Amino acid sequence: MQVINEMKLVIDALSVNEGYCRVAVATFVSQLDPTIEELNDVKTSVSEAVTNCIVHAYPKKRGKIYITARLYADGLSRVTIKDRGIGIEDVKKAREPLFTTAGGERSGLGFSVMESFSDKLTVRSKPGWGTSVTIEKRIAGKGK
Repeated sequence: MQVINEMKLVIDALSVNEGYCRVAVATFVSQLDPTIEELNDVKTSVSEAVTNCIVHAYPKKRGKIYITARLYADGLSRVTIKDRGIGIEDVKKAREPLFTTAGGERSGLGFSVMESFSDKLTVRSKPGWGTSVTIEKRIAGKGK
């Protein structure tokens, strides 16, 4: 697959930055001329992934969120959101609906939401090394 454009963003894992990340990636993906629904799917998925970094990755210190977005000639958008935080002990368990380690007001639906709004979701994590979430969304009508 041919990459037609790429962006990288490094930002502090602060709740005030979640909206910026969502809009920055959505604006970048808009080059593929998505429908409003496709664009909202991208925004929602990115928002959930970034929120996971903010809430779970750095519980005792401030850290960074690393975002890479790539657009492909066939209409595929691939967005990777990474942190270098505490990581996830059991990714399979963490992807189960309603599972959360944060308690309180957290619903435990972040990965389920990301999965439902993307075509493919990949989660990689290692305790002590951080987590990487890759969201793929094909924009209809491109590359056909």
